[in-house]
Amino acid sequence: MADVEIRDDRESGSLVAYEGGEPVGSIAYFAVEPAPGALVAVHTVVRPEHEGKGIAGALVREFYAMAGREGVPVVPLCPYAAKWAQRHPDEAPEAPAELVQEAERRLGDHPELH
Repeated sequence: MADVEIRDDRESGSLVAYEGGEPVGSIAYFAVEPAPGALVAVHTVVRPEHEGKGIAGALVREFYAMAGREGVPVVPLCPYAAKWAQRHPDEAPEAPAELVQEAERRLGDHPELH
């Protein structure tokens, strides 16, 4: 994978990958609060000209690591993030079913993420 920097923009609800200073991919997400809370991955996208470089996987890996540092689970509503989690169970602990249901319910409160 090329030299990619990943930065969290919590205010806009996106984890963004940059290559050469240009945004090349992102995960749209929201936080479930109050505590203990969760981070909910809604959509992962990589610009077409940057596909196949491992950027999406790096984003999801960092998303789980970020949640781990914050001590909260990830709810992978994004199909790509869900598949990645299935392939990397050691890095992607499964969220409790009740939390998944709550995240799905709250997704309706975030139409900008659909």
